[in-house]
Formats: sequence, C-alpha cells, structure tokens
Amino acid sequence: MTIKIAFIGAGSVGFTRRLFRDVLTVPELQDTHFAFTDISRPNLEMVTQLCDKDIAQNHLPARITATTNRRRALQGADYIINCTRIGGLEAFAGDIDIPLKYGVDQCVGDTLCIGGVMYGQRNIAAILDFCRDIREVAKPNALFLNYANPMAMNTWAALSYGGVNTVGLCHGVEGGWKQIAHALALLHGDEDELKSYAKSQWDRGHAHKRLVEIICAGINHQTWYTKILYKDREVSARELLEAFEAHPTYSKTEKVRIDMLRRFGFYTTESNGHVSEYVPWYRKRPAEIRKWIDLSSWINGETGGYLRVTTEGRNWFKSDFPKWLAEAGDPITREERSSEHGSWIIESIETGRVYRGHFNLRNNGIITNLPDDAIIEAPGFVDKFGIHMTPVGDLPLACAATCISSINVQRMSVEAAVRGDTTLLKQAVLHDPLTAAVCDPEEIGQMVDEMLIAQAQWLPQYRANGEVTLAKKRLEAVKRAKHYRGTQRGRGAARIKIKTVAELRRSKEASVLSVDKAAAQREKDAFVSSGKSNRSKKSR
Repeated sequence: MTIKIAFIGAGSVGFTRRLFRDVLTVPELQDTHFAFTDISRPNLEMVTQLCDKDIAQNHLPARITATTNRRRALQGADYIINCTRIGGLEAFAGDIDIPLKYGVDQCVGDTLCIGGVMYGQRNIAAILDFCRDIREVAKPNALFLNYANPMAMNTWAALSYGGVNTVGLCHGVEGGWKQIAHALALLHGDEDELKSYAKSQWDRGHAHKRLVEIICAGINHQTWYTKILYKDREVSARELLEAFEAHPTYSKTEKVRIDMLRRFGFYTTESNGHVSEYVPWYRKRPAEIRKWIDLSSWINGETGGYLRVTTEGRNWFKSDFPKWLAEAGDPITREERSSEHGSWIIESIETGRVYRGHFNLRNNGIITNLPDDAIIEAPGFVDKFGIHMTPVGDLPLACAATCISSINVQRMSVEAAVRGDTTLLKQAVLHDPLTAAVCDPEEIGQMVDEMLIAQAQWLPQYRANGEVTLAKKRLEAVKRAKHYRGTQRGRGAARIKIKTVAELRRSKEASVLSVDKAAAQREKDAFVSSGKSNRSKKSR
C-alpha cells in the first residue's frame, strides 16, 4: 500500500531533497506520495521542481503534491517530517545580534543559550499548531519526525502538549563516531585498514562502524560516548585523549571538546562551536574566545557562523537555481543514502527490517540519573511495531550534571512557551549556563524584553496576552532612566562578513583552481618521481 509522507517546511531545500531521495532508495517505498508544504511559495515551487525531476529521471512511481495549505498536506499522512525554521533568517539574525549587544557571543544559537531559548518560544507555538492538525487530519497514530531545533524543547512540547506520536532526530552521534574512528586509526597506524573499508560511497559513509562500536547517551547536542570499543577492545579515556591530541586536524578544530574530554574523561557528540555555547566556560570573555575556536570552518566556533553560512547558502541557491534544476535527476541508488535516521525509521516500520540508531524521546528511566520527564537521546531500535529504546543506566556524574543544567532550562523554556509566561521565560534564561556567565539579572531581563519585542510577529502567545506590550513599556522606561544595558557595539569575538553571491562565486572558482593546481602538481611530482626511478634502474 502506498504511504504518504508530509514535509512541513519543505522549502528547506537541501534537507528536504536529501530525505526525499533517502526514502526513494528503498524499493518498497518508491511509490510513496510526498506532500510538500511551506509558507514560502517560491521555495516550495523550487524544491518541488527539483524533486519532480529526480522522480522522472529515475522512472519511479512516486508522486509529489505541493501546497501552502498545511492541513491539505497533512490529510491522511502516515508520517510527518518537520524541518521548519520559524521566523526564517530574519528571526535567526535577532537570536545572534541582540544578545551580542549584551555581550553574549554564540556560534549557532539554536539549541540552548539565549538564542536557543528564544528559538524555542517561536517553534513551540508552531509545533502545537502542527500537532493539532496532525491529530485532526492525519492517519491515526501518524508518526511525527521532528528534525527542527531546538530538538529537545520541540519534542518535549509535542509529547507533553501536542498529543502526537513524536520522535526527535539528529545526526550528531554519527559525526563524533567518525571522528573517534579516524583519531584512533591514526594513533594505531590503521588508516589503510579504515580506507580499505571504503570501497564504495556507501562504505565511505559507514566505514567507521567497522572499526569502532559505541554506547552514546545524554540529551540532544550533549550526548556522551560512554563506552568505545576499537576492534573489540575497550578504549580508555587516556588513549582517546592521546588520539585526539595527536590528530593533525582535530587537535586544532576541537579544542573545547578535547578540553572537556581531558576534564570529564568522555568525548561529547556536538561540534566545537555548538558545545562552546552550551557550557559556561569557553565563550564568556571575548578576549579568550579565539583561544578555544578555529575559523577554518564556521562549525568550529565562529561568531554567528551558522547564520552566515545559511544566509550565503540561501542567496547562492536562489541565484543558481536554474543550474541546480538543469543538473537534477542523478540516479537514486542505495550507495547515496545518507545516515539521517528518517528514511531508516520509515523503512523499518513499513517492512519490518530492524534499524538501530539514536533517538530523542521521553526518558522514563532509560538514563537513570536524568529526570524522567526530560527528552533524552539514547540508543534504540526500530521494527514494524515502532521505536524501542534501550536502557542505559547512569551517565557519568560530570556528564549528567552538564545535561541536568540544560534540562532545567529546557523544561522552563517549554512551559514558558506554552503559557506565554515572560517571568518563567526570564527565569529560564537566568539559568542558562553561558548567558548567566556573561550577564547579570538586569541585563537578562532587558535582553529578553528586547527580543520579545523584535520577534513579536512569531510569538502569538506573547502578543495575545499583552506580554509584548508590557515588554515595550519596561524597555522604554529603562531607556528613559538611562539604565539600558544593551550598549555593547562589537560584532563579536570572531565574526566573519557574509559574502555576496559574486564573492562566493569567485571564492568557489578560486577553490576549484587551487584543487586543479594541486592535482597538476601531484601529476608532475609523480612523473618526476617515475623518471628518477627509471633513471636509477638504468644506472643500476
């Protein structure tokens, strides 16, 4: 029987198309009905054109319907995938730029810290609307697969207040798993063995699992590799630290994660930039931030790095869409399937083929020293009966303590978003580790008011109860009294200018040229080496 998969926020170009193509790599799912919905008609139309061409060029029976009417898209859906960014890049800029006026320097700002908390206020209002529609028009017990951040807050709200069968999904565990495999392989001289497993594109994406097995658990973006087996031998904290400190790349790009590994004895999943804004130690003094980050990639800690690359990516896509469309329709094969959990979960439920992964669900005793009501990320498996979590036991005490600090912020943020409660919202931000390390209570109160005002159009719960109006009055009063604290004018400790499309195109061309030059030099070196070898043979 044909299934229906609805995508909310389908205008998320790269992500929607990646998950869509993943589903179509499964033979039994190649007649799926995809229902795309988005509030942006232009984005929706562009994504639909790309995916329609993928279907046509691969001669598949799947079909797509696209609509800006969300309820129409959800009608009769078996699965709903959420990849929205409520408020888009305009609201996202406020999550980064307003806190900078108070000295809070974030790399991403979409999970915790003040940016993540405010992102949650916008998202949760929308999530509850999505859940209402799912309950009313989707198939009974339809599965809501949430990819949108802040992952834990969104999933918490959907499960507690949305009344919908929900799982939160993230690929963070996979990234750190690959790093661990590469670091240990280099330490032990096994790089060639690791490369030998990469005989195809599929194997390249999963070769790390041939050398390393893990137990990983915690909360989303603060998940910990509590047990690591390398070639069936348990790896000690000292050995893992030695591997990362010796790695020529990770030793420079993962300074925060390595420092936490040194102090905690366990490696954490999320990137250097993400981790640096979830704890109070690495981004609180501007003069010291550069010490802990690396600017070779935004993900290593750049101020507002994710905002920059998403803005550049959007502008680039809009400019180059005709080229993208001309190139669409590549073969959809098993080898190109990604490690994103979504398609694997749907395949398992529909076919009964078992899939193991890491999922975000209510704790309920899975991790015994974290609160039962928290949304945890832990191992589990999927079969035709659904998702089943695996008991983990206690997290190491330092890891649990770090998670609990975040859980407390998440819990208050969810309740504040559901109620439209400004007092509780400010209490949540007061308890956020990095924000509290930088700001005093008066600064936090003013910053929250300023963000409520700036983002009011995406905060219906705070508009309806008059809280935005009250925030305006409070902020006007402190400005009249000359007690306004959001006066810092810096762009952050490590801000990089957003490139225009023309600049991006030039830098891409320069990158291609440098690659071509490097390849030519390698060929020249090989030729010279071959010549020397031949001459040496003749001389002998």
